[in-house]
Amino acid sequence: MDFDPLGKGFITQTNVTPIVDVMLVLLIIFMITAPMLTQGLEVDLPRTTTVETLPQDHDNLVISIDRENKISIDEYEVELSQIATHLERIVQDRDRLVYLRADEVVPYGLVVNVMSRIKEAGIDRLGVVALPEED
Repeated sequence: MDFDPLGKGFITQTNVTPIVDVMLVLLIIFMITAPMLTQGLEVDLPRTTTVETLPQDHDNLVISIDRENKISIDEYEVELSQIATHLERIVQDRDRLVYLRADEVVPYGLVVNVMSRIKEAGIDRLGVVALPEED
């Protein structure tokens, strides 16, 4: 309890102003740092004339293959032999759409192999990510 400087006795109410100030500062810090924590893999996507943007209305699962042929599910690196196992554990809804991003220098055989492992996990809806062609 704090003493009232006006001489009326003790103040029985809690002063929440310092708590609100601290919370606002923390909110601002998290708003600034959260976008910096989102990291992706560096992938030079192939270009094509017919490209649609990824839907943003729900959480997308993206499998990426970078130029060193490293495979990752979202940002977590996985081995080729473990793709089906990880996908079976992660994807509960078999009707969920999964996207494949592969660097343009990745061998075609590896891309097909990854696609077959995705199908092996029971996922039938697979989208391939590309960039629009430059003029």
